[in-house]
Amino acid sequence: MRQPKDVFRKLSRTFTSWLRLRIQGDDRLGFKRNLHRLPRQADTLASIEIDWLKTCGIQGIILDLDNTIVSEDDRYLSPRAQEWITQAKLAGLQFFILSNGKRRYRVKFWSHHLDIPSLSPAKKPFPPAFRHAMAHMQLRAKHVVVIGDSLHTDFVGAWLCGCSYIQVATLPHPPRWWEKLAGKWVQQPYPPGHEIWEFDVTKYR
Repeated sequence: MRQPKDVFRKLSRTFTSWLRLRIQGDDRLGFKRNLHRLPRQADTLASIEIDWLKTCGIQGIILDLDNTIVSEDDRYLSPRAQEWITQAKLAGLQFFILSNGKRRYRVKFWSHHLDIPSLSPAKKPFPPAFRHAMAHMQLRAKHVVVIGDSLHTDFVGAWLCGCSYIQVATLPHPPRWWEKLAGKWVQQPYPPGHEIWEFDVTKYR
């Protein structure tokens, strides 16, 4: 009899293979290619070219918080993320934060600090939160890109709602139980030796 862990790993591999085919726009499965020609992966938020987003018709960004902007244990920050967000706003892009985090006070802190509306817990990948964000920005799905670190929440939610998606490398953080089993299939590890900022909360008050 197979052990539960073996069954879970097999299911995870199957699901992740499907996701990767989907993100690559595999025509064999009848999926459309990324019409926006956006990058599918990036090391950090700040490495995504704002002009490229605008050229591709993007007007709004649904942004993940945990391990995309700040590590969920509040130890690390994505380098130059706040500066990038400021520049993107000046370029005319709108933002909305969707977080599955249950610590609402923490999401409120970042929402206020970055001056970006937010919803938490968002219950990603289910569509209602994504639709709420698009309605708030008054934008159609084809003009919105979802940026986050996890395929199973951010990407699946984007796909269900017809948005584009860019996966950034997940910031270092203590792995949760499911990440020990399936994290390598749904998250992009942070590049070894890549610049990373320590988070000092006193600088952000």
